[in-house]
Amino acid sequence: MVHKLAFIGFGVVGQGLAEILRDKKEALKNDEGFEAELVAISDLMKGSIYHPKGLDIDTVLRVVKETGNLENYPQTTGLITGWDSLTTIRETNADTVIEVSFTDVHTGQPAIDHCKAAFESGKNVVMTNKGPVALAYQELAEIAADNDVHWGFEGTVMSGTPALRMPVATLAGNEITEIRGILNGTTNYILTKMEDEGVAYEDALKEAQELGYAEADPTSDVEGYDARYKIVILANYVMKAPLTVAEVSCKGISHITLKDIEEAKAEGKRWKLLAKARKEGNQVIASIAPEKVSLNDSLASVSGATNAITYETDLLGTVTLSGAGAGKIETGFSLLIDLITIARNVQTVKL
Repeated sequence: MVHKLAFIGFGVVGQGLAEILRDKKEALKNDEGFEAELVAISDLMKGSIYHPKGLDIDTVLRVVKETGNLENYPQTTGLITGWDSLTTIRETNADTVIEVSFTDVHTGQPAIDHCKAAFESGKNVVMTNKGPVALAYQELAEIAADNDVHWGFEGTVMSGTPALRMPVATLAGNEITEIRGILNGTTNYILTKMEDEGVAYEDALKEAQELGYAEADPTSDVEGYDARYKIVILANYVMKAPLTVAEVSCKGISHITLKDIEEAKAEGKRWKLLAKARKEGNQVIASIAPEKVSLNDSLASVSGATNAITYETDLLGTVTLSGAGAGKIETGFSLLIDLITIARNVQTVKL
């Protein structure tokens, strides 16, 4: 079965997935039995196009690169332009919605409404937006289940590194009692720079911004808010705990000085911004805070913009996973693996 896709948002991540689908088309078909067809795109800034028989990915990418406007796609019989995001979700013949719109992380909108519309229209959703998963996980999971559709969000925590899929799939049967992670590459890059090169916080932050690791307004990263959303997602999905963002204490790294770095070195430790969630009785307690980590800790050796996560389990002990936490192709891959998982599930049901 050819999997029909509608993109809501077509920025860096959406285009990254489109490039993967184009470049790996034959390999995905031969190795995974997975065939995808792009039928619709709706982007607030770039316009909207839909063709029920499919759009040519090469042409879409070229038009966006050359004109910035999807509606300059060559006119053909059956092509529809100008639909907004909700109309695209409800009216197209897509099987799955790729939700990568610009979303307010504080409210989760418009992505929450996009998810609801898709689920209620009988469509699956795969996404990289953290807001909806962190703020409305229980509600959206119930709506998806009620409509017998799939919801994939691997890319919300560590990009394409399987921080969500790995524990659920391969640690099944274990009780995960604690999760500890370096979930923000920007802060880890800054702390590594300060330790390795003796660079002050302000200078390390400036370099992170120049390299594209940090935004012009770095508050979400350096004050720990980005990591707080991610630990909430992990707690809800992996630990099955209905944790809310407001319940997670949060402290960032902007107060860390070179003196603090040197004191940690003298103690045989180094600073890391850690996201933590641990079971205490019947509840899960979570926090975001910089900590001095012993050099023999598996997270201590994680340097630069790399992310890592450690799961404490009752059967297997300590399991640590590290990998990319951002990037165009890496995050595009997170959407791809969600799509492949959906396709595998559909095939299993048919068998």
